[in-house]
Amino acid sequence: MRYMLMMNAPRGTGDWGIYDWSPEDFKAHIAFMHGFNKELTDAGEFVSVEGLSPPGQAKLVRAGKGGAPVTDGPFPESKEFLAGYWIVEVDQPERAYELAAKASAAPGRGGAPLNMPIEVRQVMSGPPTDS
Repeated sequence: MRYMLMMNAPRGTGDWGIYDWSPEDFKAHIAFMHGFNKELTDAGEFVSVEGLSPPGQAKLVRAGKGGAPVTDGPFPESKEFLAGYWIVEVDQPERAYELAAKASAAPGRGGAPLNMPIEVRQVMSGPPTDS
């Protein structure tokens, strides 16, 4: 089963609060993420990972008249925002929850665990095909 682990950052100004951290704290956080990704790879659970740009750069897009894109945003003062995600392949949902808890505890300022909310959702497969 594949699961998406979505890292949600708290409300902010639309910029990454992480950029205000000391260089040592930032490096420790990135090293944790690289180590976590390696663990997933070594365990055969890694599918993909992506970090996302700050919400101050986001746009909401809808189809307008004749299908032309209509954009709105950015929305920097949102309650929380998606900072990045992993897609993992595991045998049980409980394993996805364990991985999400580990990612949640990534170090922040002074090495203290961030305990960021990580939303876990199963990646649905397509509908059955007739053979």
